[in-house]
Amino acid sequence: MKKTPSHSGEALFFTEMSHSLRVFLKWTGLSILCGVPIGLAGAAFHYLIEEATHFREGHSFIIWLLPLAGVLIAWMYKAAGMETDGGTNTVLSSVRSEKVLRFRTAPLIFVSTILTHLFGGSAGREGAALQLGGSMGVQLGRLLRLDARSQHLLTLCGMSACFAALFGTPLTAALFAMEVVNVGAMYYAALVPCLFSALIGAGIAGWLGAAPTAFALENVPALSLETAVQAAGLGLLCAGISILFCVAVHGAAHGFRRFLPNTLVRAAVGGLLVACLTFLLGTTDYNGAGMGIVAQAIAGEARPEAFLLKILFTALTLGAGFRGGEIVPVFFVGATFGCAAAPLLGLAPGFGAALGLISVFCGVVNCPLASLMLGFELFGGQGLPLFAVSAAVSYMLSGYFGLYSSQRFFYSKTELMRVHWSAW
Repeated sequence: MKKTPSHSGEALFFTEMSHSLRVFLKWTGLSILCGVPIGLAGAAFHYLIEEATHFREGHSFIIWLLPLAGVLIAWMYKAAGMETDGGTNTVLSSVRSEKVLRFRTAPLIFVSTILTHLFGGSAGREGAALQLGGSMGVQLGRLLRLDARSQHLLTLCGMSACFAALFGTPLTAALFAMEVVNVGAMYYAALVPCLFSALIGAGIAGWLGAAPTAFALENVPALSLETAVQAAGLGLLCAGISILFCVAVHGAAHGFRRFLPNTLVRAAVGGLLVACLTFLLGTTDYNGAGMGIVAQAIAGEARPEAFLLKILFTALTLGAGFRGGEIVPVFFVGATFGCAAAPLLGLAPGFGAALGLISVFCGVVNCPLASLMLGFELFGGQGLPLFAVSAAVSYMLSGYFGLYSSQRFFYSKTELMRVHWSAW
């Protein structure tokens, strides 16, 4: 009898293609379901933060109410049973474990971050975005009765969507969510879902009038041996600033917990310290996020001590238990330091500010690909090879320090070997 030729190869091909197509369509739909509501929430959050900032700037006396705002924030978390909540660290941990990310995280971080900005705490908004988006994403997964892995992936989608809605940087948002949890081991299965969610989140926010964060650069040098060495030198300095920022923020939190174990007292004391420092300096430059100062630095103007004062204000604010994030303060620190240090290396102050922003960001979050994409989306791709040089040097020399203690290093920064270490 004549044998029928085997078609196992063709069958396997069509089986794999059919499976991949079903997964693609599934996650396209889920990305839309995730990106639209989180984009709306991110846009609302963006506008409320802006309004809170404008009100504070027009009524500077409100900073003296910062201790009361801190007590209110601490009380809300205590009443919700989340007194020891780890913030963004909890979100990162939930992605790779069975830890439960509760829905109450979303309203708590939403309200508490607005209070922090309204009354003058030095904090950002991206930490809130990661918690808000991650919490909403995982709740969508539970609502749809998806398995644990799909819920973890929706957490990443939510992080991407809200980050993109706030900053208008969807490519950075997607890469950051994939890269930040485990350094050296990206979740490539999350590429399409995170990218689609981020694009939708940014699109929704843009449609509602939220302008993306972007800066115009001048005096961008061409790539050469000289400029590459200059960029590397600035990256080396930014690695040190990255370590200083992480040590200050973590050290302040540890000190507050040790000497002021009561969260209400801790928040009141921290708020009073920030208010008194503001009064002594006679300026509100270091309150809130400080994006205006970032813009001035990129335009070529920054006080040489500004980066140190911003580190101090941010460490006191976050260490005392106020909510928000660290990334925009990192932008402030990197931009003002880069602006001040660049002329010493022969670079233009404004371009040095841009390099400093990206390099310090890279040093504290340990996400080189997301950092490079951030340079592209914020500055339009000008001088991108020099951004890569500076960020790469900062990444390598900043060691295993990091903003997020839940971040895990899967591979060494200096050798081809696995390490499995936690960020300090």
